[in-house]
Amino acid sequence: MLRIRDVQVIYSNVILVLQGLSLEVPDGRIVALLGANGAGKTTALRAISGLLKSETGKVTEGEIEFLGRRIDGLDPEVICRLGIVQVMEGRKVLESLTVEENLKIGAHTRRDPDGVKADMQMIYDYFPRLVERRAQLAGYLSGGEQQMLVIGRALMAKPKLMLLDEPSLGLAPLLVREIFEIIQKINAERGTTFLLVEQNARIALGIADYGYVMENGRIVFEGPASELRGNDEVRDFYLGLSEAGRRKSFKELKFYKRRRHWVY
Repeated sequence: MLRIRDVQVIYSNVILVLQGLSLEVPDGRIVALLGANGAGKTTALRAISGLLKSETGKVTEGEIEFLGRRIDGLDPEVICRLGIVQVMEGRKVLESLTVEENLKIGAHTRRDPDGVKADMQMIYDYFPRLVERRAQLAGYLSGGEQQMLVIGRALMAKPKLMLLDEPSLGLAPLLVREIFEIIQKINAERGTTFLLVEQNARIALGIADYGYVMENGRIVFEGPASELRGNDEVRDFYLGLSEAGRRKSFKELKFYKRRRHWVY
């Protein structure tokens, strides 16, 4: 569904953030993009969704293809209409509007009122807590409820691919588990494809089919999620300490030869 080839991103014509990023997201799968703060994960999502322009960033090399069409350089609204929706980090709800108004705004590109009505009910089925809050201003929701709302709002656009940026950020463990279970359910029942950016490697790899690890704007490790969960190098990276007690970098880990993945 999505293919990124050797993408380089520069901010303000000076700051090089992505340095030859390459990854793939097959149709109907959940792919996790992992890495520490500053690795370039959010920049990767913005390059896909076209939101780099708002941050004075641009793709200067490489290609981004979605369903066989090159999309790097397209405006965000065009990319959204093609079926890619990004859920931003930090739960960007429209605070002065109600829960239901926020959801309706998610469907503003659609012209099928019956379908919108059905999908609104579908969102409430996935997130029953939002039913109780439907007439409440979004700014008064808890952090977990706001995260449910922004995921629901994105689903109202009927995306083929959802880009989720740190959905677990700032949430209690029980809420994180609930939200990730719903993501997995949406993928299984609706076939929605997800590219999931997370620092919580354990829970991300628990629902993902495949994972990539970023460091300094590059992919430094990749593999099926089941393999990454048990990989000593990935555990070392996320524990952050070597045997001597100092922080590790993937540069210190053994050479990893890229191999063909997504074996069907």
